[in-house]
Amino acid sequence: MNKIEPRTLPGFMELLPKDQIMFNKMKEKIQKSYEKFGFLPIDTPIIEMSEVLLAKAGGETEKQIYEFQKGDNNLALRFDLTVPLAKYVAQYYNELSFPFRRYQIGKVYRGERPQKGRFREFYQCDIDIIGDGELSIINDAEIPKIIYNTIKELGFDNFTICINNRKILNGLFKELEQEENSIEIMRIIDKLEKIGKEKVIQELAKVNVPEDAINKIIEFIQIQGSTDEKLQKLEQLNIQNDIFKTGVEELKEVIKYIRIFGLPEENFRVDLTIARGLDYYTGTVYETFLNEYRSLGSVCSGGRYENLAEYYTDRKLPGVGVSIGLTRLFYKLNELQAIKEEQKSISKVLVVSMVEDMTKPIEVATFLRENNIPTEVYIGNKKIKAKFKYADRLQIPFVIVIGEDEITNNVVTLKNMETGEQETLKIEDLKAKL
Repeated sequence: MNKIEPRTLPGFMELLPKDQIMFNKMKEKIQKSYEKFGFLPIDTPIIEMSEVLLAKAGGETEKQIYEFQKGDNNLALRFDLTVPLAKYVAQYYNELSFPFRRYQIGKVYRGERPQKGRFREFYQCDIDIIGDGELSIINDAEIPKIIYNTIKELGFDNFTICINNRKILNGLFKELEQEENSIEIMRIIDKLEKIGKEKVIQELAKVNVPEDAINKIIEFIQIQGSTDEKLQKLEQLNIQNDIFKTGVEELKEVIKYIRIFGLPEENFRVDLTIARGLDYYTGTVYETFLNEYRSLGSVCSGGRYENLAEYYTDRKLPGVGVSIGLTRLFYKLNELQAIKEEQKSISKVLVVSMVEDMTKPIEVATFLRENNIPTEVYIGNKKIKAKFKYADRLQIPFVIVIGEDEITNNVVTLKNMETGEQETLKIEDLKAKL
């Protein structure tokens, strides 16, 4: 029989157990951080009806969605977790309590050209706060505190949450008579850090933005100073456009409450270059950078939107939220050796038997598991040296040895694999020891 070469599709991440343990720990820390702030878990199907997922899709998004047909149904794999959330809130509106605070951690699929660190299947970790008709701006200020808590839980202290408001940019474009170009201009501005000022100027010129307007846009996004100085300079621009003025007032309010939530000044700043490429953001926007690993780009991004479910219901459902692309973040941090493996096994104890009868070893393992101590029994006829080598390779910290003497005296021999120390213990004393 011809053998098929085992291989994984490009753009899909598979991990060895030692790396999967690290990945799972990161995912668990993010989940616990979200739950600490009262967010409720939901899970939505990976496969949805195409018409549901494609309700708002267009351009590049539509090209990247995996679509297929099964029977009479046109189906698609979810592209992100926001569109399924919109469907979910519209569908279960009468059973939800608003403001609805939800988190979802799950895989999404994009038919992109796979590159190093970019995936076709990847985990997103989303939080959103959805209002019914209205949503207080104070929610926009709580989001950075949640980001701060989550990034700290992941083990990082040196990071910056960059904050802006899309209304400020929209108001500026209206003042410059560039409203028709606003979405394209914001997408270009959003790339400032990646491509630099000169390339941004070139791209703005390509979409027919006049030279004087380009100069004012560049001057605007390069406003420097502390958070309060930037807010002051925005007001001193004396732009009378109502959208611009509303954006500045909202940004001031968000900064005020960010400080009330207790976010350290060194971990956030106003950044007028932050626009977020997606056009559904209408107010506050966020991007988060690990200062020692700026090459990663933003590790947690999002913002405010005014009408989450407009394609599914007439109800106005404003919201604010952020997302962490966990698969890419893990891959990059692992590549940079910014995270270290702590363990290769889940087991804390390996029970090995010196006798053929496995009754006592299984009883001991059962006792330990009932006391919430992860335990593995080595089942096999290998020599004792091979059994200890197995424990050593998996970095299992303790080995319990059970032979004829231990069975006769109703005890076990416990070996600490790190120190090499051995001691004889009664079975009931194992819980306290371990």
